[in-house]
Amino acid sequence: MATDAQQACFEAGIKFGSLYHQFAGTPVSPSSTRSLEAAMAEAIENQPFCASVDVTIHDDRVRDAIDHENGYTELTGSLMDVEMRIEYEGTAVETRMTMRDGYPLMELVSVAD
Repeated sequence: MATDAQQACFEAGIKFGSLYHQFAGTPVSPSSTRSLEAAMAEAIENQPFCASVDVTIHDDRVRDAIDHENGYTELTGSLMDVEMRIEYEGTAVETRMTMRDGYPLMELVSVAD
């Protein structure tokens, strides 16, 4: 049987997998970053045990990635940072996704009972 902390960490992984794979490839431009951030956060916050989600899509990275003549690019992990808080049975898990060595690394920041 998993401990509450282990279950909370598992839940965080589920949320990250859902966020990343649901939204990767979404067309994005500097004019749509705020609405996409809000949509992503609100969608993931619907899931059980998700206390908060903060998505930051970096306009400068989006502008630099635009390679379509129509002025947009596809959302990838390199264009955003994400922070999440999961609360499960009294355990709070803080997580984040940031670029590290060219890779969008998802990691546990803290686990507290």
